[in-house]
Amino acid sequence: MAEVIAQEKQGGKQKKKLIRVDMTPMVDLGFLLITFFMFTTNFTKPNVMDLGLPAKGTPPSGPVVDQRNQVTFILGKDNRVFYHQSNETDLNSENLKETDFSGVKISKIISEAYKKAPVPENFTVIVKPTDDANYKNFVDILDNIAISKKERYGITDIKPWEEKVYTELTQ
Repeated sequence: MAEVIAQEKQGGKQKKKLIRVDMTPMVDLGFLLITFFMFTTNFTKPNVMDLGLPAKGTPPSGPVVDQRNQVTFILGKDNRVFYHQSNETDLNSENLKETDFSGVKISKIISEAYKKAPVPENFTVIVKPTDDANYKNFVDILDNIAISKKERYGITDIKPWEEKVYTELTQ
């Protein structure tokens, strides 16, 4: 632990005592303290959003969602996102509008569509990622749905009639 070393000065008149402290136990104490604080610290838990997916097999039957009672987001390449409230016969390049993920634009679009919905309790947000979309944009759109507090949403593949209009706009 600690040693006292007595040294004599040349001339023999005065003895000088040197004290040497062994720091090895302090290293052990440091590691014990680090371990203690690591075990007692509260680590933040990740925020997880539940995503209920249907079981494989026959699709569930239910009410068909009216186009005025939903808003559809198409996630494209290069962080582009398009939206519409049209059906197969009405959708064209003028109805398919483009927005981006900056600010609260998507949440605002969802809330405006919700206000115009004839049956608000059946209002549904539909997300259709293309093959060129990236995962970050998909998570961002789900975050915007959670921010707008809409609990009815669906994720599906882009339909051929939507893909036709989408490719017209992206080329």
